[in-house]
Amino acid sequence: MYVCMCYGITDKAIRSAVEEGGVGNMRELRQQLDVGSQCGKCIQMAQQIIDTTIIDETLFRDVG
Repeated sequence: MYVCMCYGITDKAIRSAVEEGGVGNMRELRQQLDVGSQCGKCIQMAQQIIDTTIIDETLFRDVG
């Protein structure tokens, strides 16, 4: 699903940035994908995807 209509960024792209790129907050996501840098309507949904992905990842990873 599209999260950022201004730049055509999907939820999969955001999850990938978190899982593979180490993104942990909106500032890092904006630097990598430009999410939320135009109209800002996507910021809340993008943050929810970041949070959910981080929680899901830590459930299955040994944190040392």
